[in-house]
Amino acid sequence: MEEAIQKAAERFKEILRDQLKRVEKLRTPPQGVDFAKARPIVIGVCPGDGIGPVITGETVRVLESLLRAEIAEGSVVLASIAGLTLENRLAACQAIPDAVLEELHKCHVILKGPTTTPDRTLARANIESANVAMRRELDLFANVRPVKVPGLGIDWIFFRENTEGAYILGSRGVQVTDELSVDFTAVTSHGCERIFRMAFDYARKHGVDKVIGVSKANVIKTTDGLFVTIGQKIAQEYPGIRFESWYADIVAAKLIDPKRRSEFKVLVLPNLYGDILTDEAAEIQGGVGTAGSGNIGTVHAMFEAIHGSAPRMVQEGRAEFADPSSMLRAAGMLLRHIGMDAAAERLDMALDLCIQFERRLVITGMPGGATAAAFASYILATIGDGNLRGKWVDAVAAQLAEKQEARKR
Repeated sequence: MEEAIQKAAERFKEILRDQLKRVEKLRTPPQGVDFAKARPIVIGVCPGDGIGPVITGETVRVLESLLRAEIAEGSVVLASIAGLTLENRLAACQAIPDAVLEELHKCHVILKGPTTTPDRTLARANIESANVAMRRELDLFANVRPVKVPGLGIDWIFFRENTEGAYILGSRGVQVTDELSVDFTAVTSHGCERIFRMAFDYARKHGVDKVIGVSKANVIKTTDGLFVTIGQKIAQEYPGIRFESWYADIVAAKLIDPKRRSEFKVLVLPNLYGDILTDEAAEIQGGVGTAGSGNIGTVHAMFEAIHGSAPRMVQEGRAEFADPSSMLRAAGMLLRHIGMDAAAERLDMALDLCIQFERRLVITGMPGGATAAAFASYILATIGDGNLRGKWVDAVAAQLAEKQEARKR
């Protein structure tokens, strides 16, 4: 037993040394990117695994249309990065092969398709998630996930801390004995400060008067306790915006409470709770297939679907019927991040019309439903509609009126 404890203690020392080195780096943040001046803006495209190449390919087709002028004049470049596949990662026994990481560092922003993470049951390798590795290597500390359903009064944006918490050490746990496994979580004051500051900046810019910090600080007192304490500290820098601390289980319940869910606007969460609760929130919008996310850092940013690579769809020959909506939502976030707000707005309105209102084509994931290619063409035709804004405004107004009438009954 003593030998097992000693081995585990040595492993823990190694983890602590690495984390303290990370704290040192956090003390001196790098200079950010000014997209008004950066030319060309390089958008790296990683198709990913499973259905990734299908939904990423259709999203690139939409982006190429929206950015036709910028691409033609050379102010925007779409750079294909083909090496972030499961086969390449397993062959290199790396979450991100070195050559791929070098290419990623050359990009300002990245559009990334879903990637498969092999688990420990695979005899070939138990490599880390490519997402987790990319967030760490490019310091993409904020996972930003918006969820909007105008007719239900839902307009949420989640700021999930990306580089700390349970996930960042998820592959470094210790099998102390055959009967005892231990995993770790790590939180820093610097990491908490920057995610809360981003959320408060967003709230101030968009006129939101409340930011909610989500934790289980009543039970996980040290790391979650620090998270909440930092939220309270940062709130003092933003007069007129109040900070509320909520427990993760209560937030999970209230997100599906029709009487309370419209009260939520800006939520800040540690890594694990953020992953779980944003999937729940996306389901209310229409499912994880409809939601995109941004992984934002000071220098780099990566935009992706929030779902996985759906290998079963590929195995069953259904990949062409995969829903590209999540990647298209992510593309809208990417466009806003690089300052292409007008293009992003048209894409977002087209997605709302096609998914929530008109529904002329419906993706089911099965033969008989629309293909990804057909749906992307539907989006492109809607973007090109000269009365897009008018149709969107009318559709939102009609849905709100219908909900109000239903409440009266």
